[in-house]
Amino acid sequence: MEDRAEQEHTSRKRDQEPDHVLRVYSDITELIPSPENPTPLVRLNRINQNKDFQIYLKLERYNPFGSVKDRIAYEMLKALEVGKRTVVEPSSGNTGIALTCLANAWGIAVEVAVPQRIPEEKKIMLRFLGARKVWEADDSLCPRFPSEGARGLVDALIRSPATKDKYISPNQYENELNVQAHYRTTGPEIWKQTRGEINYLFAGLGTCGTIVGAGRYLKEQNPEIRVIGVEPSSATHRLPGMKRITGLAPEYIPKILDSSVIDETIEVSDGEAYKTAVELARSEGIPAGPTTGAILWAALNYASSHRGLAVVISPDDAFKYTSFYRDYLEGETGKS
Repeated sequence: MEDRAEQEHTSRKRDQEPDHVLRVYSDITELIPSPENPTPLVRLNRINQNKDFQIYLKLERYNPFGSVKDRIAYEMLKALEVGKRTVVEPSSGNTGIALTCLANAWGIAVEVAVPQRIPEEKKIMLRFLGARKVWEADDSLCPRFPSEGARGLVDALIRSPATKDKYISPNQYENELNVQAHYRTTGPEIWKQTRGEINYLFAGLGTCGTIVGAGRYLKEQNPEIRVIGVEPSSATHRLPGMKRITGLAPEYIPKILDSSVIDETIEVSDGEAYKTAVELARSEGIPAGPTTGAILWAALNYASSHRGLAVVISPDDAFKYTSFYRDYLEGETGKS
């Protein structure tokens, strides 16, 4: 028997198919990107001085809820047999925001567990959206062990005899739909938008769904495409949504990671990431989050010794990180 969310979803689809030309939709969820309704691909003209290495940003801030995580939240929640349970998920912010928005549209209860160290703006946004509870775990942005922090808290809720019947989790770290969302949408969008001329894909490592899903699709179209992963240079960092994979024991690596898709991994420091993100805003007029700065830093350095067309996944915008940027800018002012 279909649950309420699936019934409403099916009913809306019968009412009206989305019109991506006139941009008329029966509800907000129809704005989730697809090859027919892609997020923009924008060429960088000033920050990149190498004319033989074109760089395009895939601006995921244009998802309806503001980040690349909208894609996976939609796929995972649509397939979840929620029933009368509450959805609970660990998140550094973006997945939690997307899940809460979708749940609001579908009449589902959501709770989100976040690390204390994420930007305050994200916590406020989750409360603004009406997440039933925002659990704050005392941990780093990317705990080493799945049993730690926000992930450990959610794991306890869905396994404990006292609460396991009350909660259900999409579990983005292990859910293959995380990969499939990008295989079905992000990869085909990029292939179509570049007319098949893409040579390099740069994406951050976190849950690893984006890089595996989009990278797998693109390599199936052209095995010569190189997929470059970007990770923090330290496990202790200020790049929400990113995770340092290098050095992790196999049992702690996200289960959806398919390392065969990734040709190379580049490490980026916080300073390099924030400096590049600020430069991007000031030279191109694109306000992006610090993870975009990290991924773009890797692409810009690659440009010095390579030729071709590169696509950089830009996960979100700058506005959920103003407090983090404030700290960086205060340091910048102190150096002048």
